[in-house]
Amino acid sequence: MNSVCVTELGYIGIGVQDLAAWRFFAGEILGMEWIEENGAARMRIDYWHHRVIVQQDTADDILFAGFRVAGPEEFRAMKEHLTSCGVSYEVASQRTAEERCVLELLRLEDPAGLPLEIFHGPLVDRHQPCRPGRGMHGKFVTGPGGMGHIIIRDAGTEQSYRFYHDVLGLRGSIEVRFDANGERREPVFMHCQQRDHAVAFGAGPLPRRIHHLMVEVDSIDDVGLTYDLAKRHGIPILLDLGRHANDNMFSFYMQTPSGWFCEVGAGGSAPNHQSEYNLVGDIWGHPLIAPTLMG
Repeated sequence: MNSVCVTELGYIGIGVQDLAAWRFFAGEILGMEWIEENGAARMRIDYWHHRVIVQQDTADDILFAGFRVAGPEEFRAMKEHLTSCGVSYEVASQRTAEERCVLELLRLEDPAGLPLEIFHGPLVDRHQPCRPGRGMHGKFVTGPGGMGHIIIRDAGTEQSYRFYHDVLGLRGSIEVRFDANGERREPVFMHCQQRDHAVAFGAGPLPRRIHHLMVEVDSIDDVGLTYDLAKRHGIPILLDLGRHANDNMFSFYMQTPSGWFCEVGAGGSAPNHQSEYNLVGDIWGHPLIAPTLMG
């Protein structure tokens, strides 16, 4: 295993067709702070300058995912490690790094073609409290666990596992086994520091690069409030309220304006960094409400 590891999923970039719909969804449904300036849009959920970068794009998909390393020494060591692994990358210019609001940045792709950015030194605006887009009972859970997790398209479970384990230094394994349309599914969940999984894959074919983004809040009342707002505004629900068996997350899944999904949850547990699996996937709940949305 690589001794130089990414420490968290720091941010993602998304391309969206309907900026107005996303502004409403981010602020009024999720409770994120939506900021537009200099022709760009971003979302804040804590003191970081951004956790989601929004670009107008016909893709309606994730454009890139940013993974953090601890500092400049780890950044240099990661470059050496990528070279030794035969992984192509480019170091971004200082101007590009400043546009991303980080000190240094490099770019590469995972085996399925998802653009990744590895960085250190994010801009943290502690002088500027996060202003939620609507009232919240608590706040978003970030800290050492990063912004949340993403479930993404893979290039074959083993190939993607080898990349995220051997190259980026994440740990993880199969955490659930289930049958879907007569086929065995064995998704792999890759742990990252205090987040049970920062990235997962292997759940089956996906129409887009991303299946869902999970964001965590520290109050179940905010999960309930988000759920009520989604229902009130007619936002399609994919999976109803329930609690996962692998990370204990109490959550539900709804469709974003771009067609992929967002999971909002509370009470997730930290990883124990030892493998185990279950055959159900949920302690209770999470019934599939709208299977037609999956395609």
